[in-house]
Amino acid sequence: MDKKITLFHGSDKIIEVPAFGEGKKTNDFGLGFYCTESECLAKEWAVSSLRDGFCNRYTLDTEYLNILNLNSPDYTILNWIAVLVEHRLFAIKTPVARRAKRYLIDNFGINVNAYDLIIGYRADDSYFDYAESFINNAISVEQLAKAMRLGKLGEQIVLKSKFAFSRIQYEGFDVAEKEEFYVLRKARDHDANHLYLEMLEEESDGLYIQDIIRGGITNDDPRIPRNISK
Repeated sequence: MDKKITLFHGSDKIIEVPAFGEGKKTNDFGLGFYCTESECLAKEWAVSSLRDGFCNRYTLDTEYLNILNLNSPDYTILNWIAVLVEHRLFAIKTPVARRAKRYLIDNFGINVNAYDLIIGYRADDSYFDYAESFINNAISVEQLAKAMRLGKLGEQIVLKSKFAFSRIQYEGFDVAEKEEFYVLRKARDHDANHLYLEMLEEESDGLYIQDIIRGGITNDDPRIPRNISK
C-alpha cells in the first residue's frame, strides 16, 4: 500500500469532516468510517432505487498507521467471519450456529479496535448470506472461501482510531446517479448469487463449521483457506 492513498465514501450526503465515534456498532468491523479505493463501488454503495447519492473523495496518509489487512495471507477466511459475527446481527437458527458464533470469536477473533485501519471484504447482502449459511452449517469453509471471490463485491477500508481520522483530508465529491449505479449494484449482486447457486450444485466433502468445532480446529490448520483476495 502506498503511504498516501485516495479513498471514496458513498453516502446520501456530503461529508467534509468524517467524525470519529459516529456510525453503527453493528457494521462489519464495528464503529468506523467505511471507505473503498474504488470510485465505482463507492457510487454503487451510495445510491438506492429511489435516490441519487454522493461519492465523497479523500486523501489518507497511512504512514505510521497500524493496519490490519484481513485479506492478506497472514489471516484466514475464518478471521474475517469471526470479526463479522462479533459485530453484525446474524440469524442464529440452530444450536450449531450458537456454538459456531462463540467458537469463531474465541478461536479466530481479532480485536479490531487495536488498529488504526482495517482492510477487508464488505458484507453486502450476498456476502452476508454466505457467512450466515456457513455458521448455520449449510456450506463448507471451502465453499465459503470460493463464494467470497464471486461477483467481486468489494473490499473496504475502515478508519477506526482518532489518529487515523486525523490523517484524512477531504478532496471533494461527485454525484452518483441512481439510474446508472443502482443498476450496476444490482447486477453485481445478481451475478454473485448466480455463481453461488451454481457452486452449491457441486459436491463438497470439505470442512463444515460443526467439523471445525468438533475437531478443535484453530487458525494454524492448513485446511483453512488463507488470503481470500486476489
